[in-house]
Amino acid sequence: MPAAKTAVKPAVDRRWNSLTYHHVRAKVIAFICGFMVIVLLVLALVSNDWLMALGWRQGLFYHCIGEHAPTPLPFNVKAAVPGCYGARDVTYIKVAAGLCIVALVTDAMATLLTGIGLRTSDHRTKYKFYRIAVYVMILSLICVLLALVVYPVCFAAELNQGNRTVWEFGWAYGVGWGAAIFLFGAVVLLLCDKESEEIYYKERKVGGA
Repeated sequence: MPAAKTAVKPAVDRRWNSLTYHHVRAKVIAFICGFMVIVLLVLALVSNDWLMALGWRQGLFYHCIGEHAPTPLPFNVKAAVPGCYGARDVTYIKVAAGLCIVALVTDAMATLLTGIGLRTSDHRTKYKFYRIAVYVMILSLICVLLALVVYPVCFAAELNQGNRTVWEFGWAYGVGWGAAIFLFGAVVLLLCDKESEEIYYKERKVGGA
C-alpha cells in the first residue's frame, strides 16, 4: 500500500503543476481583460460620440453643435453658437452615465483583486480574492449591459423630437460594447478556472493523504 501511495503522489504533483500553469495563465488573461475594460470605459465616458446626426454629437455628459448645423436643432435645443454644452437634463442619459461609472469602479476593483490574487502565494487567500473578483466583475458586466440597452431604447422613444432624418451611434457606443465583451471574457475565465481549482485542490488533497 505505501508503494501505491508513492506512485500516485508524483502523478498528482505533475497534474498539479500543469493545472497551476494553466490556472495562472487564465487569471493573467482575465487581469488583462479587466485592464482593457478600464481603458475602454474611460474612453466611452469622456467621448461625445455616443449618438450622432447632422451637426450634432451627443455623449453622456456633453452634447456638441457643429458649424452650420441646420435648425431646428435636435430635441429643440436652444444654442446661440456652435460648441459643446452640458448634457440635456434627460433621465436616460443620467442613468446610462451612472451605470458606466459604476461599471468602471467595480471593474477596477475586480481587476485589482485579481492582481492581488496573482501575487498572493497562499492558495486559500488567493482563491478568496478570485472569488470576490468574479462577483464584482459580474456586477460590472450587468451595469455595462444595462447602460448599453437603456441608452438606445430610451433614445428611440424621443426620436420624434430629433429633428433629423438620419441618426447613428458613434464609436464611443461601440467602445462600450467592446468593454462588455472583454468583461464577459474575464468573467468566463474566472468562472471556468474556478471549477479547475476545485478539481485539482481535491486531487492534491487526496494525493497528499
